[in-house]
Amino acid sequence: MDISERILALKEQKGMVILAHNYQAPEVQDIADYLGDSLDLCYRAQELDADTIVFAGVRFMAESALILNPEKTVLFPAFDATCPMADMLTPDAIIAAKKRYPDAPVVLYGNTTAACKAHADVICTSANAYRIVSSLDADTILFGPDKNLRHWVAGQTDQTLVPIPDDGYCYVHNVRITEEDVRSLMAAHPEAAVLAHPECTPAVQDLADKIVSTNGMLAEARSSPARSFIICTERELCYRLRKEIPEKTYYEIPHAVCDDMKKTTLATLYEAMATEGRAMTLPREVLERARRPLERMLELSRR
Repeated sequence: MDISERILALKEQKGMVILAHNYQAPEVQDIADYLGDSLDLCYRAQELDADTIVFAGVRFMAESALILNPEKTVLFPAFDATCPMADMLTPDAIIAAKKRYPDAPVVLYGNTTAACKAHADVICTSANAYRIVSSLDADTILFGPDKNLRHWVAGQTDQTLVPIPDDGYCYVHNVRITEEDVRSLMAAHPEAAVLAHPECTPAVQDLADKIVSTNGMLAEARSSPARSFIICTERELCYRLRKEIPEKTYYEIPHAVCDDMKKTTLATLYEAMATEGRAMTLPREVLERARRPLERMLELSRR
């Protein structure tokens, strides 16, 4: 058997389920039971009957799966796959900001560590950030860590969003997807609709026809009359788009690559599943405190 067949056999034998983010490498996407953005995968993690979840993503995603399912085993094959943006925010920075704005609720992007989530009032994702912020009865909100997502949400509300930290960003969307990249693709493909992730810079957001999450891009590609799209997010989303909606055309930015997402391979998946030695763990206090803002996010998103 090749490695894919061995993974499928292990999955069946041990009753495991593989969740994979839209930015995973094609061969990992192909073997996953469920693909999605971070919000979609949060829902999936709670709905599954399996005792063991194998999470192909980065650390904060596997942490969230465990926080929402503390009774389950969450295997995290790429144990060194972190999110640099998540590491830009610390619990101490949140505590300091709360001292300056004691009445302001804390809304944290899902791309944060579990230790930071434990200090939040509610979590948001790129798919629901505006809905979460606008649901709060507060004029001033502490929001972090992504400055570009904050910019996008702030442009749709009269509420004041105070950034924590001042300059948090995703290096893929903020650095590897530039205004020049997008303008070049627009010049080459003037008929294409531009879809941008809200982690992109304001300059790229201004060029977009729609600003949406990765799952939002899939929905837009299905429903839009446009026949081609410039995709301003991590390039592997185009693999899923081409596979699921092959009748349309997609133009990715080739260097828009999340290096940490690529640390999950078929080999690391197999090893984690075979040995069950890469289980995510968190201190009980962090699990309990971080669960409340995640559950509040899911509750507000379902309304």
